[in-house]
Amino acid sequence: MTDYKATLNLPDTQFPMKAGLPQREPQILQRWNEIGLYQKLRAQGEGRPKFVLHDGPPYANGSIHIGHAVNKILKDIITRSKTLSGFDAPYVPGWDCHGLPIEHKVETTFGKNQPSDLTRERCRTYAGEQIEGQKADFIRLGVLGDWDNPYKTMDFANEAGEIRALAEMVKQGFVFKGLKPVNWCFDCGSALAEAEVEYQDKKSEAIDVAFVVEDADKLAAAFGLASLPKAASIVIWTTTPWTIPANQALNVHPEFTYALVDTGERLLLLAEELVEGCLARYGLQGEVIATAQGAALELIRFRHPFYERFAPVYLAEYVEVSAGTGVVHSAPAYGEDDFRSCKSYGMSNDDILSPVQSNGVYVTDLPFFGGQFIWKANPAIVAKLEEVGALLKHEAIQHSYMHCWRHKTPLIYRATAQWFVGMDKQPNEGNTLRERALAAIEQTEFVPAWGQARLHSMIAGRPDWCISRQRNWGVPIPFFLHKASGELHRRTAELMEDVAKRVEQEGIEAWFKLDAAELLGDEAADYDKISDTLDVWFDSGTTHRHVMRGSHPMGHDSGPRADLYLEGSDQHRGWFHSSLLTGAAIDGHAPYKELLTHGFVVDENGRKMSKSMGNVVAPQEVNDSLGADILRLWVSSTDYSGEMAVSKLILQRSADSYRRIRNTARFLLSNLSGFDPVQHLLPAEDMLALDRWAVDRALLLQREIEEAYDSYRFWNVYQKVHNFCVQELGGFYLDIIKDRQYTTAADSVARRSCQSALYHIAEALVRWIAPVLSFTADEFWQYLPGERNESVMLNGWYQGLSELPQDFELSREFWERVMAVKVAVNKEMENLRAAKAIGGNLQAEVTLYAEDSLIADLNKLGNELRFVLITSTASLAPLSAAPDDAVVTEVAGLKLKVLKSAHAKCARCWHHREDVGVKPAHPEICGRCVDNIEGAGEVRHYA
Repeated sequence: MTDYKATLNLPDTQFPMKAGLPQREPQILQRWNEIGLYQKLRAQGEGRPKFVLHDGPPYANGSIHIGHAVNKILKDIITRSKTLSGFDAPYVPGWDCHGLPIEHKVETTFGKNQPSDLTRERCRTYAGEQIEGQKADFIRLGVLGDWDNPYKTMDFANEAGEIRALAEMVKQGFVFKGLKPVNWCFDCGSALAEAEVEYQDKKSEAIDVAFVVEDADKLAAAFGLASLPKAASIVIWTTTPWTIPANQALNVHPEFTYALVDTGERLLLLAEELVEGCLARYGLQGEVIATAQGAALELIRFRHPFYERFAPVYLAEYVEVSAGTGVVHSAPAYGEDDFRSCKSYGMSNDDILSPVQSNGVYVTDLPFFGGQFIWKANPAIVAKLEEVGALLKHEAIQHSYMHCWRHKTPLIYRATAQWFVGMDKQPNEGNTLRERALAAIEQTEFVPAWGQARLHSMIAGRPDWCISRQRNWGVPIPFFLHKASGELHRRTAELMEDVAKRVEQEGIEAWFKLDAAELLGDEAADYDKISDTLDVWFDSGTTHRHVMRGSHPMGHDSGPRADLYLEGSDQHRGWFHSSLLTGAAIDGHAPYKELLTHGFVVDENGRKMSKSMGNVVAPQEVNDSLGADILRLWVSSTDYSGEMAVSKLILQRSADSYRRIRNTARFLLSNLSGFDPVQHLLPAEDMLALDRWAVDRALLLQREIEEAYDSYRFWNVYQKVHNFCVQELGGFYLDIIKDRQYTTAADSVARRSCQSALYHIAEALVRWIAPVLSFTADEFWQYLPGERNESVMLNGWYQGLSELPQDFELSREFWERVMAVKVAVNKEMENLRAAKAIGGNLQAEVTLYAEDSLIADLNKLGNELRFVLITSTASLAPLSAAPDDAVVTEVAGLKLKVLKSAHAKCARCWHHREDVGVKPAHPEICGRCVDNIEGAGEVRHYA
């Protein structure tokens, strides 16, 4: 037998079938670094319209987890796709460096009693070390950015910028000092921001407590009685016995009806609709003797259960009747509603009792309970209430309660003197901060859209922002307060600028070591230099001012607004929130045009990642086992608007999808062997109809892909690219062209037309996948024929795709019908192969029985229909001529019959043809193969 292998145009490429991503990706990273890819992109982007994605800084503590990886990969996909769309899309990564977790880590390592300046020095060193570790992991994910010059909130310039941002808010009149209940953590020893609070179940002591009436005559009159027939008490219900020593008032709803209930021994005052439930809870019988509206009870005094003071009734609309007694005990130092209610009745800050110290221990001179930790004092308080006859009920309940997100310990509200940014405080000019922020939300685009309502509700209902903390490792609040009046120095803004200049040179230590006399001169003796630091959310929340416009200027035609902020859904109460407030206060608008939110990562069963459950997927392990491109592909394939499920099995599925895309790329490259686009690329009008359709299909797909990237629907990009590789290419076009590619003359129009189409598709495909499969696309780019620059990222979307003319005979609709017919034929041949009736498809001869319109379409392909169906022969006949055993297909008006060919198999093209051996010199091959080897070569018109 003659070996005709040398006469075939067999595929050939050095692009490896086995990706070997864990080994190859680090080599590609090194090449990007050597060629200065990021810097070249910035130089190339000069003069282009900008797209600015401002990085929300991760915290510089600990190794990155899968959530970090999702966040950075999404950002990288966006900046890469925007670059391909013709924008200058810089990416400056950042880190949040100050705050309690780092200080706590340093205290754990070195002890709590080290000097403050040494604590700050060690915190700065520790943060720097953490940044380097995280940076290496982010780079390994293929994230392209200015990694040599990231921003850090602990950079001196940024610390100074933060002080200037605060000064601007002071000048505008948003900042004030006040006594208010704030979320307080005993372990932190500091106030917490709203975003640092989480809710967990907690066991609490629920008690019903009676307060004996002092103003008996007024109480009788309120209920329309001449006098009270017996002793009377109002009843409260609370889950915080430790607040009873700080009780200063009682709240009722002005519009609720309250009942005076005779229980035999005494009268109890309860909300009317709760009487039955309360009596059952107390094990008492009773009769309502009178009712009154809550408004009638205003200012009637009751006695504290065990202290010599009175608790007046204040009206408050926050009182509910869903549980309890309809009466709320008010300890203004330990509750937001309590505080507002008491202040509205004229209670001054000096009047408010605050016996709990910052460590959770009562002051030593508090009668009965001094020196006790509040949680441990609860039983003693319950016992005291029982001793004085005030306890009606005591039981343990399980309920949702606020906890510190770091220490996982219960929090309290605690009134302390803190610095606040006022939400409803009238500034020197313009609207309040709440009004500005709500208006800014309306001017912002949200992806997904539900984010708008979520952020709006948070801003609409949030209290004033407590921006002060009592820690070492933070940007100082550089205020001088008059010792007598407590007022800020009259030149505060000017003094803050002086401090900022020093911090710019020496960091925050410049403030802590500053002698007040250096700035105040002779006035220094009259002022206190405060030691509070700024809430860490103020650090990251002001980066739009001193990073985007300062240390890392990212100029923008539309002013100081990023095009996009992208973070997890928790940042509606975190970075999105604080950035909005500072932007609205300083600039009058949000610092972003659009907010994109992604969900949290869970396992395949929807459970949170947990080391104890063993379901953690570490990005570092994925990089080492599968490669970062597999992780990137998983991110792109997942709808990030909700929870994102990941597991080893899910990632393995992504690896399978990756192989399909890689194998498609390899097929394209291998069949471009010997193709030089300068010499061999055919113009569209000279290409075969099928090839023109394939290029047209790629063009239509590219438009869809560009739109999906622009809309941040990356899962649509993945689906479209994957389906194109599997269906239109793998399941149709690439299957059909193999015969023409391999068997026609090397320089024939039939082959060069096909290679021209493959070249166009490859040039488009490598760009489509570049934002997601960044390593693979770069590798793919190196193997494409023709001269090209160093990276696919230094290009735009491919512009060489051509559209089918509207009057083209073999139109898009035509090829859709042909594809449907081919699917039907393939299905029947699979059945026959399974039944051992035929071997390969080329052993088959198919007859299509079709309606006239379909026959007219298929006839357009002439003898080339067999190449499309990949059968040795293909015949057409009227549907009416179909024999009884013809197979009915899912294609309307089509039946078919497949027979095993009786003809010999061509040793070169493997078709079974009647003319095999007709030419004596080549007894083993068919006539067209002889012509392709020795003659002018076959002519193809369509496929």
